[in-house]
Amino acid sequence: MACARAFAAAECPAPTESLSVGPRPRHDRIRLAYLSADFHGHATAYLMADLFESHDRARFEVTGLSYGTADTGPMRERLRAAFDRFVDVRGLSDREVAQLLHDSEIDIAIDLKGFTINNRAAIFAHRGAPVQVNYLGFPGTMGAPFIDYIIADRHVIPERLAVAYSEKVVRLPDSYQVNDRKRRIAERTPSRGELGLPDKGFVFCSFNNNYKIRPAIFDVWMRLLREVEGSVLWLLEDNAAAVANLRREAERRGVAADRLVFAPRLDLDGHLARHRLADLFVDTFPVNAHTTASDALWAGLPLVTLCGETFVSRVAASLLGAVGLPELVAESLADYEALALKLATTPALLAEIREKLERNRLAAPLFDTGRFRHRIEAAYIAMYERSQRGEAPAGFDVPP
Repeated sequence: MACARAFAAAECPAPTESLSVGPRPRHDRIRLAYLSADFHGHATAYLMADLFESHDRARFEVTGLSYGTADTGPMRERLRAAFDRFVDVRGLSDREVAQLLHDSEIDIAIDLKGFTINNRAAIFAHRGAPVQVNYLGFPGTMGAPFIDYIIADRHVIPERLAVAYSEKVVRLPDSYQVNDRKRRIAERTPSRGELGLPDKGFVFCSFNNNYKIRPAIFDVWMRLLREVEGSVLWLLEDNAAAVANLRREAERRGVAADRLVFAPRLDLDGHLARHRLADLFVDTFPVNAHTTASDALWAGLPLVTLCGETFVSRVAASLLGAVGLPELVAESLADYEALALKLATTPALLAEIREKLERNRLAAPLFDTGRFRHRIEAAYIAMYERSQRGEAPAGFDVPP
């Protein structure tokens, strides 16, 4: 939080002429505005599209303010249609965007970027809306006095860790992460040979970005490969340098370089389909899989994770809890390694876990967009009513 506060103060200093929010008129429909650079084929859009489409229009008026690339792909068109109003604000200054929020009488502005790449958090420093929320894109505190709330759950921000957040914590039941249950999985599953995988042998998989791979976790993965004869580790192919580095590090740990197999990027439905060829997803730490964890679980691939103290190291635990598989969450590196090894060497146990995931996938809360919508809307209503009463923001838990 100290780092975030220092960064926020440097990047988003208080403007000399801040907008005066003051009392706002009460609206028949609460006016939401989602702001992002990622309203195109991006992980945030893949998770949120169904929510934008399904918001209760009798209770909410929903605006999208886009300051990112003007992509013309199918996701961009889907999002344009999902909002009541979609505005490209790339040509406006931060203050002008805040003025647009103010003039549009937006009740709640939701920042989907935080301090991630291509963000414009400084828009919120001008206080264009009476309630301003940090959600989804930045898994941590922004340390900014102009962000009132962070949307979380009991897994990612338990009560004992709330002191490390400058925002007031609003906890949703189950998981904070929205999912689009309309995400399509290609019907055809390629063969192992087509993707460079051995015809036989256990496939450990981790499709996280390569930068998330830290030495301690990589050490565990290499020990697993040495323990499980004929196994391979299937990773995302980010760039040639990373491939060379990781293969070199595998050899330094006594593992042949060709036991690391790299998967090039694919369109989403094909990417989801190839998960069927893996046996177990092994998570990274301290930055967990986020959207990649949802992808794996949606495709029916079990995931083992290690849970830490920070938001980014607790996301996969949140997702596993919401899909009814808390037994796949480890609390220590040793337990993480032991659990992954047990699943890789006990076929009956792994088959039981896979069957449980398949049963829960469409019944558990994680992929129930309708249930999630009701809950996040309840959070927005509570924020709005508190603001209308002139009360300061306060944390709360949304009831199931």
